[in-house]
Amino acid sequence: MKLIRTEDAVGHVLCHDMTQIIPGVSKGPRFRKGHVVAPEDIPVLLDMGKTQLYVLELEEGMVHENDAARRLATLCGTANMRASEPSEGKIELTSACDGVFLVDSGRLAAVNATDEVMIATRRGGFAVREGDKLAGMRVIPLVVAEETLSAAEAAAGTEPLLRVVPYRLKTAAIIATGSEVASGRIEDAFTPVVEEKLAAFGISCIYRATPGDGRDDICAAIAEARERGVDLVICTGGMSVDPDDNTPGAIKASGARIVTYGAPVLPGAMLLVGYYDDGTPVLGLPGCVMYAKATIFDLVLPRIAAGIELCKHDFVAFGEGGLCLGCKPCTFPHCSFGR
Repeated sequence: MKLIRTEDAVGHVLCHDMTQIIPGVSKGPRFRKGHVVAPEDIPVLLDMGKTQLYVLELEEGMVHENDAARRLATLCGTANMRASEPSEGKIELTSACDGVFLVDSGRLAAVNATDEVMIATRRGGFAVREGDKLAGMRVIPLVVAEETLSAAEAAAGTEPLLRVVPYRLKTAAIIATGSEVASGRIEDAFTPVVEEKLAAFGISCIYRATPGDGRDDICAAIAEARERGVDLVICTGGMSVDPDDNTPGAIKASGARIVTYGAPVLPGAMLLVGYYDDGTPVLGLPGCVMYAKATIFDLVLPRIAAGIELCKHDFVAFGEGGLCLGCKPCTFPHCSFGR
């Protein structure tokens, strides 16, 4: 830090806020700490009575906070995201489209383990809308050593830390199992609930079936749905371990590769997720989806809708945060469920 003439300050970094007072109009910071003095700033500073300034000299090997923030933003990625201009050394990212927000948690933690740098994000795996805030980043001091930034960049690796994946699936089939539904003894209350949840992600139901409880009948309904080329097959009901609950067995018999039957989430422990050879996902939804405000279905649907293939580890990770507290009123997704 050194004291220099204001006329000589162009290109230097201010060490503290500079307050401007306009009598009867305003009083507040005109230039913030960290501001790089530009030629057009000189008359303003002189009008403020600042004939001398305390500034930082950027020595070789040091990076200004604004430039450092830009480099951290580059680590996060650019696809389907918008970056703000640096403000007081900070850059914010917002979503450029509707989709699911994904975070590489391990590499993000490695970057944040580097002293004097930080990237804060919202929780990954959840739906975002265009314009939603995703992340903010900055370095802690006004200037940071090049070697510090290089260490953060090495920790991040070559792939973006963050992604926004637009929703891709457009059509679905809903196969409501149960003899009571097939016979008309009770109205199918499950399908309308699922259709409403799908519609929120731009997915339309183009095939519906009520095959009853027989394994062969359920398999036949699944085959018909696949022949129609749907992007997603959903079977509702019959997901428990009762002897007459044949939905899991029918999904497996239909040729699906089962990723998981069961998840450490309440409500929704009896969820089944599988995939066919062409990548089409198939879900077996437990009864709780019909009546509970938020379930495992709400946690996996954004990623399913974006065409992201789920693996067993994804479901294992749901265990911490996978207990719905049943709050009244329900505020999901603005709560701890799934987080």
